[in-house]
Amino acid sequence: MTQEELESRLQSYVGVREGPYLGWDQVNRAMIRHWCDAMGDGNPVYVDAALASEVYGTDNAVVAPATMLQAWTMVGYCGKHPPGSASIEVSDGLPIIDVFYEAGFNGVVATNCEQDYHQTIVEGDDIHHYSSIESVSGRKSTGLGEGYFMTQLFEYRNQREELVGEMRFRTLHYIPAAQAGQG
Repeated sequence: MTQEELESRLQSYVGVREGPYLGWDQVNRAMIRHWCDAMGDGNPVYVDAALASEVYGTDNAVVAPATMLQAWTMVGYCGKHPPGSASIEVSDGLPIIDVFYEAGFNGVVATNCEQDYHQTIVEGDDIHHYSSIESVSGRKSTGLGEGYFMTQLFEYRNQREELVGEMRFRTLHYIPAAQAGQG
């Protein structure tokens, strides 16, 4: 396959939205407490419903740390989302990943992750997300090898379909330099 054909195939995935991917559990105090304990975050609005109600107007519910955004819809040890989720699982590999592998770009490294928070997540919310490929760069030469940067956009929404946050997860799919030199 030529570089133009490869890039055309890669671009065909841009903007295709998959989902929803549901969470196994509603936002709850136990998970919030575990997260805060692991992160060393002692903000009282995460454990004191009266204070959270005073600060956020949450009707006697605690709020979740914004940084927990992704945690609510992550797959568990089983590697799957709960029933009712989209059938394409990120853990199974997005179809675009197969295109990279077929073309020899079998190295992958996460390069960065950005989160934007739009609304407070409150105890009792049902969080789900949608996923799409936001962009695929042209071919780049990097220290790891020749490759393409792919940005995946995750849109997190509550039970009212209100956007609560977004995450952009960027990866480099590359032909390892050592492998390219052997060819």
